[in-house]
Amino acid sequence: MEKIEVAKKFANDIRIQVIKMVTAANSGHPGGPLGLADIYAALYTSILNHDPKNPEWAERDRLILSNGHVCAVRYAAMGLSGYFPVEDLLTFRNINSYLQGHPSTRYMKGIESSSGSLGQGLSVSVGLALGAKLKKETYKIYTCISDGECGEGMTWEAAQSAVHFKTDNLIAFMDRNYIQIDGNTEEVMKLEPLDKKFEMFGWNVINADGHNMEEIFSAFAKAKQHSGGPTLIVFRTILGKGVSYMENNPKWHGTPPNKEQEAQALAELA
Repeated sequence: MEKIEVAKKFANDIRIQVIKMVTAANSGHPGGPLGLADIYAALYTSILNHDPKNPEWAERDRLILSNGHVCAVRYAAMGLSGYFPVEDLLTFRNINSYLQGHPSTRYMKGIESSSGSLGQGLSVSVGLALGAKLKKETYKIYTCISDGECGEGMTWEAAQSAVHFKTDNLIAFMDRNYIQIDGNTEEVMKLEPLDKKFEMFGWNVINADGHNMEEIFSAFAKAKQHSGGPTLIVFRTILGKGVSYMENNPKWHGTPPNKEQEAQALAELA
């Protein structure tokens, strides 16, 4: 299918830009953005109802980034979609850049919420979903959450509220790579079985391969069709996907590559 091939190329372009951004800044988180690139490519090329030329379009779908430290993937997707010049991506994390290390509504349009502290995104999303229902709006609230932040209580309060208020306009998706800054999630704070926990709260849960474009599109299509309550897509992902020396290595959660490592990564992604 054409949309699959378009999304695959877009994902590779995202990965290339992420490597360039984080290296130029000598700061940031490459691992998570590389792991999420396929999902964000599907969202920005086909799934999201959005308009890069009108980022505050009232009928747009809302995308909340709870794990704000992976914002390089969102900035890359936005730049490649035409929200702003692609060359601005190289100002990432500069003091006067609007592309800060955590996204902020203060600096740019097209960002639905400021993020920094982990675990707040799902709560913000429940509020947006309830607001949309009260106004009888038809747009969806998409929410990117990390697996690590599921060790925080606020996430589960929001999960409970989402079910209680029947927010079927809320589609959350999880970057399930089993890695957080201190190491493997199951060693830091055991989370499994995550899908069953959300199901017990009353969520519609879909499991999918976060690097299989067909499964990504299928999972979002099923989520859109669900009614009566919120949906969580648990995407199995690989931290650092596409760059051999980064894959599944916790070191690359928040370490920028040097110039030599950048060259190797870009050669692998070429």
